[in-house]
Formats: sequence, structure tokens, C-alpha cells
Amino acid sequence: MANHDALPLVVLTEQFAKLPGIGMKSAARLAYHVMSMEADEVEAFAHALLDAKKTVHYCECCENLTDQSRCPICENPDRDSSVICVVETPKDITAFERTGQYNGMYHVLHGLISPLKGVMPDDLKIRSLLRRVQAGGVEEVIMATNPTVEGDATASYLSQLLRPLHVSVTRLAFGLPVGGTLEYADEVTLYKALENRNEM
Repeated sequence: MANHDALPLVVLTEQFAKLPGIGMKSAARLAYHVMSMEADEVEAFAHALLDAKKTVHYCECCENLTDQSRCPICENPDRDSSVICVVETPKDITAFERTGQYNGMYHVLHGLISPLKGVMPDDLKIRSLLRRVQAGGVEEVIMATNPTVEGDATASYLSQLLRPLHVSVTRLAFGLPVGGTLEYADEVTLYKALENRNEM
């Protein structure tokens, strides 16, 4: 931001720029927009930020974000508690729930194993997953980590830990998207589509 801007506006822009996916130009637009808002709107915005940070925490069961001791999914008696879908972030749960096709439980790791980034197994919510499975009643654990090097490594590591606990460990099938065209598919996508093909 140029030096002619007021210092509080520069500081506000720099704070917005810390958010993921927000560059300096977008951050400046947001800062200027805040300046155009009414004082009570700004106070409500600031209050919402502080309130979320103070009251939202990890679910004691699945590690999802919630403002209760257990999240609404874990509290729902209609969910199938014999199946746990393991995801990287709480945002992944939202993606699954949008499909309306999954009725099991979740477990959020809050990251993936990545030694290059300094993220080791102990940094993830793995112990609580193992405790849930060891408590009994779980028949299947679905590895729903992304098909990346870190995602595959994390899924493989978890499957090794879970297999001795006598549960079925499965991995999401990855391949061509619905409506996709072979011509424009990359090599990895085509390989995954072949590898995960189903009998007709």
C-alpha cells in the first residue's frame, strides 16, 4: 500500500492480507470497504470475529469445529456410528454434507503428514481417532484425504495403525469427474480412473 494512506488503514490492509487467498489488492479493497461501513456494522463484524474465536473449539468426539461439547453430527442419533470418514479439515465435512449421500460420522485430522513442512503424526488428531475405534462399534474407516503425496502418505500411515484393530479401511475412489472429457484429463486422473474402475 502507498505511503500516503493513513497508518490504521495500512495496518488493516496488512491484517486482511494474512487471510488465505487474499492478496494486497483484495486486502486494500476490503479495508476501504470497512471504512465505508457504518460504525455499528463494523462493531458487529468485529464482535462476530471475537465471538467465533472465543466460543468455537474442537468437538470432543470428531475434532470438528463446534460451539458445544459435541458437534451436531456427533449428537445426531440417526447417523451411522459404525462408519467414520477421515478428512483433513472441517471444510471437507461441509463438502460431503452437501452431497446428502453420506450418513456416517467424521473425524478431522486438522492437517496431513508432511515432514518437509514439519508436520508429523503427533501434530494431527490421530490419537483421538484410534481411541474412537478402540472403544468399539466402528466397522469401517474411510480415508477421505486428498489424492496428493501428503494425502496418500497420511492415508497409508493411518491404515497401518487401524488394520490391527479389525476394522475395514477403505479409500475414496478418485478419477474422471462426472461429465469430464478424456481428451482434457491429465495423466494422474486417467491413471486413477483406470485403477479405481468398477465392474458393470
